[in-house]
Amino acid sequence: MKVWLSRFLCTDVESNFARMDREAARAVHAGAELIVYPESFLHGYTRKVDSQVARERFKALSCAHLGRAFVFGSLSEHGHNRMTVWQDGVELAAYDKVHLFAPNGEFEIWSPGDRYVSVKVNGWTLGLINCNDLRFPEQARALRLQGGADVLVVVAWWPWRRTHIFETLLRARAIENGCFVVGCCIDASETEGEDFRGAGNYAFDPLGDPIHTQEEHLYTLDRNRPAAVLVDPRTQFVDIARVDRY
Repeated sequence: MKVWLSRFLCTDVESNFARMDREAARAVHAGAELIVYPESFLHGYTRKVDSQVARERFKALSCAHLGRAFVFGSLSEHGHNRMTVWQDGVELAAYDKVHLFAPNGEFEIWSPGDRYVSVKVNGWTLGLINCNDLRFPEQARALRLQGGADVLVVVAWWPWRRTHIFETLLRARAIENGCFVVGCCIDASETEGEDFRGAGNYAFDPLGDPIHTQEEHLYTLDRNRPAAVLVDPRTQFVDIARVDRY
């Protein structure tokens, strides 16, 4: 599966909608089958978007590129930070971010979701993860074992100064779960009161080896790459002896 990971510059809302359309056309021309936009790519933390208008644009764009699947980052809707997946004009799945990031005041903006979500797309099962969720390995594990995910799709608004943490956690989730992991982060936000530089985009195979771009933004997930063996999920408990001195 060929995956396009957007490097999205978030400015004013109308410009963001236009950029979304242009980037989809570029991705499809490059042969992408799955197009991923980052977290809050239309509005960031400070701009307002009518969710119904956004949904109409998502529907129109996915109808214009039949057969392609879209992960439209996340949208502020009904008090949640909501990832949404579309194909052929139909919303296939929605996931409300469970692990909100308190330092950015997210609990004052949204309420946490109450479930994890995976979705089948073009013969692959995508496990949906939103930014700070990546710090919680139990979510990735549940998506892999219970949700059947063979690709974890991570969208993010993660700062450049901590891109090494974003990359490390993505790689760890791939190794732990023996599955593909792709991370799509906002490139930057440029608007009054919200200037931000985001982390990089990354993709890893089930062994934790990086998948490099064939061309700008495009990554190929190949099931013929060597696959890691998923470890036995059963937990073994052992007694712990406390040692106060040596």
